[in-house]
Amino acid sequence: MTNTSESQLTPSLSRRAVVSTGVGLAAGAALASRHVAFSQENATPGATIEALPVATPAAAGPVPDAQMQEVLDALARFEAPPIEDVTPHIARNLPSFANALRSVVAERGLPAEEPVAGIDHLLIPGPEGEILARIYRPAGVEADALPVLVYFHGGGFLIANLDTYDASCRALANAAECIVASIAYRQAPESPFPAAVDDAYAATQFMLTNAGDIGGDAARVAVAGESAGGNLAAVVCIRARDEGAPLPVHQLLVYPVTTFAPEGDVAVTIDQFADAKPLNAAALEWFGSHYLPDPGLASDPTVSPLNAVELGGVPPATVILAEIDPLQSQGVAYARRLEEAGVDTTLTLYQGVTHEFFGMGAVVDKADEAVAEAATRLKASFGT
Repeated sequence: MTNTSESQLTPSLSRRAVVSTGVGLAAGAALASRHVAFSQENATPGATIEALPVATPAAAGPVPDAQMQEVLDALARFEAPPIEDVTPHIARNLPSFANALRSVVAERGLPAEEPVAGIDHLLIPGPEGEILARIYRPAGVEADALPVLVYFHGGGFLIANLDTYDASCRALANAAECIVASIAYRQAPESPFPAAVDDAYAATQFMLTNAGDIGGDAARVAVAGESAGGNLAAVVCIRARDEGAPLPVHQLLVYPVTTFAPEGDVAVTIDQFADAKPLNAAALEWFGSHYLPDPGLASDPTVSPLNAVELGGVPPATVILAEIDPLQSQGVAYARRLEEAGVDTTLTLYQGVTHEFFGMGAVVDKADEAVAEAATRLKASFGT
């Protein structure tokens, strides 16, 4: 196993990211690379990865880098109550990390948003009525039929909306040179599990057969999601495989929720980052209590894809994780399961950043790096 940065990898080399057991989070800050991205030389499809990173508590834990801290400080200045102490209705109206990002952008005098070629909207037939999709078109790209990325926003299945994750969609559309369809799936507690899953699946299958309606290529449709949205992207792929339906060509999972019943190593970073911002252990429990109509569903594979008996046969996966995030361990565990099942999987752990960093490329350099990595993998699966 060699320490190889992403930039050093050649196109012919299988890009399975591995972190050796000797590299813990406490030691990670000393690494020269700006994120952890090790590769196994001459890896072959289906190769078993024995040691993807598992966080271990350290006396002096990792801290946000200066750029990440600037956004966290902006969020703290809103002096909002913790979401786990309020109702979902109140939580939806609290300032979000997106508000904090916009505050920093304004303070720096930067453009308010990344320009794209255009934004329009589409109503998709769903299992319980129409589903709204916001369609982002990449700037400077002209083609008769562009690839399509079906994107699911985060928010613990309860809060946030298309606006909250607007920056991620703009960045992905431009970087991956594709149409991004951001899906406004139903949310708990008004529509608990499985409403979000059903909507996400319906929207994906619609694009896999009707992408031409928006100028897309139905043969080049991928899925992506952040946090709760990462859970939906993973579950959609498993469900399509199990039902013999068309499959996306790729799944981009950004700090995904992969289990509501974490145990052992999978729960390590929930304990380690129990008080982290903007996501902590108490908030995770609060989200789960509203999303699941029955606590007994926590181990259901449609809720917790980490519990799926078999993960083979799903699309290639890019897993992007933040170091200071309660979800880190379960993201690592899911990447390991995918790799062991023979799925072409890349895992990258970005250091010094927290949950929700991905869409902050305007002010956080590592977010730009993560989007570029995601775009490279997506374009490879799109064949562009």
